[in-house]
Amino acid sequence: MNAPRAYRAADDAPVYAISVAAQLAGLHPQTLRQYDRLGLVRPTRIGGRNRLYSTRDVARLREVADLSAQGLSTEGVRRVLELQREVERLRSALEEAHRRERSTALVVWQPSGKAAG
Repeated sequence: MNAPRAYRAADDAPVYAISVAAQLAGLHPQTLRQYDRLGLVRPTRIGGRNRLYSTRDVARLREVADLSAQGLSTEGVRRVLELQREVERLRSALEEAHRRERSTALVVWQPSGKAAG
């Protein structure tokens, strides 16, 4: 008999209620609500009211809390998160450029002005 497979949700799947997400992040649920109001974390809304957090959201909550504990203002935290997203976007673009550069596609070239034959 086969053992049941363990289910693992994608990192961006909204699976945690606010109380669970708060516990995982080591924060009070009211802090999560405040971060949501400030736009620092955007949980998924179910039925227009209930917030569901993903594993990625919980990691972001911890990061926001750490930056705040280091003395950054809300605007400072927002800017750091924005710059991190930009760095990640640029890294992805650079990786894609490197992939294209290393491509093994065959390119046929003929010098202009010379007839094939």
